[in-house]
Amino acid sequence: MYVTLKEVLKTANDLNMAIGAFNTHNLEMMPAIVRAAEKQKTPVIIQSTIGTASYVGYHNMVAVAKAMSEEHGVDVVLHLDHAKDFTEIRKAIKAGYSSVMYDGSSLPFKENILGTKQVVEFAKDFGVSVEGELGTVGGTEDGLVVTQDQVFYTDPKDAVTFVKETGIDALAVAIGTNHGQYKSKTDISFSQLEKIKAAVNIPLVVHGGTGVKEDDVRKVIDLGIRKFNVGTELLVNWNISSKDSYNEHKENVSNRENVLPALSKIEEIVERKIQLFKNIND
Repeated sequence: MYVTLKEVLKTANDLNMAIGAFNTHNLEMMPAIVRAAEKQKTPVIIQSTIGTASYVGYHNMVAVAKAMSEEHGVDVVLHLDHAKDFTEIRKAIKAGYSSVMYDGSSLPFKENILGTKQVVEFAKDFGVSVEGELGTVGGTEDGLVVTQDQVFYTDPKDAVTFVKETGIDALAVAIGTNHGQYKSKTDISFSQLEKIKAAVNIPLVVHGGTGVKEDDVRKVIDLGIRKFNVGTELLVNWNISSKDSYNEHKENVSNRENVLPALSKIEEIVERKIQLFKNIND
């Protein structure tokens, strides 16, 4: 079924697991992500940035997500990731996205609340879930760079006010992860996450999931993380696999022969991540 973020995060909360949220950069990645979720019998969140959605087309993204969910019998959420432009957010919602993230994390606290609340009120009329962000995650996301001196952790007291005033369905937290980190692993502040979990009763989200150590995944899930974003690992491996295929094949070989190995790699990574996020040692 084609479902909302709120629905799948309730399942995650009930089962003490996280739902994988995987960034797609084209239409081709989407079936591979859904096939991996089907094998693991779990819901899945397919994410796109505004850049990807504009490139592919909002309505095209929605049509493929709905078709894949029906064909494979998988609960699929289509989520707009790190959106700052209210015009683009409305476009996604009207096109049929089932979830959006308003990223006001770089704004002053009150402005973040007001902007997020505006999105929640608009999305409510369409039955669309909303994720907000408080604190600043470092690294690079869709061309936007946040330096380490701009990073600050989510404040638990601010989180209480933010959740209450905005009415969001999920909260992205800054606990030491970084967007775009794949050559090294991050050091997570578990103590900060524990304080946030104690302060708010809402599903929490990790961004920059590629840089999280596998041994730390279970720990953060036990501390309330219910949505786990993975983007960079997919993108890097897609590009490496595609580059190898294009270099190996002649110019007149069908393009699908260059794409299929990359898709296999995407499916493999997504399935492995979902296994981790299930928190199966309970």
